[in-house]
Amino acid sequence: MDIKSLAENILNECKKVIVGKDDVIKLVITAVFAGGNVLLNDLPGVGKTTLAKTLSIALGLDYNRIQFVPDLLPSDITGMKIFNQKTGEFELRQGPVMTNLLLADEINRAIPRTQSALLEAMEEHQVTIDGQMIPLPRPFIVIATENPVESESTFHLPAAQMDRFLLSLSMGYPSSDEEMRMLCLVGDGIPFDKVCAVADPSVILNVQQECRNVHVSDAVNKYIVSLVNATRSDSRIRMGASPRGSRSLYQASKAYAAISGRSFVTPDDVKTLIHSVLDHRLILESGSRYSGLTVKKVMDDMLCKVEASVDVRDFSNGR
Repeated sequence: MDIKSLAENILNECKKVIVGKDDVIKLVITAVFAGGNVLLNDLPGVGKTTLAKTLSIALGLDYNRIQFVPDLLPSDITGMKIFNQKTGEFELRQGPVMTNLLLADEINRAIPRTQSALLEAMEEHQVTIDGQMIPLPRPFIVIATENPVESESTFHLPAAQMDRFLLSLSMGYPSSDEEMRMLCLVGDGIPFDKVCAVADPSVILNVQQECRNVHVSDAVNKYIVSLVNATRSDSRIRMGASPRGSRSLYQASKAYAAISGRSFVTPDDVKTLIHSVLDHRLILESGSRYSGLTVKKVMDDMLCKVEASVDVRDFSNGR
């Protein structure tokens, strides 16, 4: 399977609706091909929900959306067992989590108890209802959105949940030219009907398997581990990246190499992804935050200090 061509086809379908965010779309496709979840942390109205719905159509995946609110209950996500008086038995009523691509819209508006209902689904691709473990459809991807500037009626996402997002991305405002094109394209309505499915669940599962076969050399593995270890020893960081963080960087780099048309990972793949994969997993010391220092700045410093081999033969292993 030509993964690069498939990724380009998905990107082209998304561009029928989303204007000027090719890099963000490519990273979300990377997460899907790696089998990971995505957090879109951005201002309202920049197209987060639209991107998720457009992507689900292009991928040919079943899609559900949950609007997170303070009174949302865990059973509203996972489902519940309801007593049927006619049969005298409890019957399972499936929740919206039983889908391929789940949009958790404004996830930080739900109480922590409800947010935690997604932890098992995001990590183990299953839910537990009344002691019964129920597998989720495959593939299963969560795309969550949150608004970083609004604090009223919002709840902070716990570190354990942040760590389960493969990538955290921001779309940002469009340029003036992009906004002009957007008005011409979607000013009167979003043309979802023009987006065509170029894949299906079985295709995505096959792609995810092929991405696992992408070669990662010892040199690149060492580079990944060195970068992650650097986050744990820096005095400006209170909580560094976990082993799940290094594994996520490893998996995402494989998928990014595949959609770039390569069968091996290079340090440049790691550098391209490191902010999206690691930044949201790190917590700065209080003094560092008050001084205006950002996680991005700390990670940029680490990229300058941690060196990688430059011999491409070490990365490709002859491939």
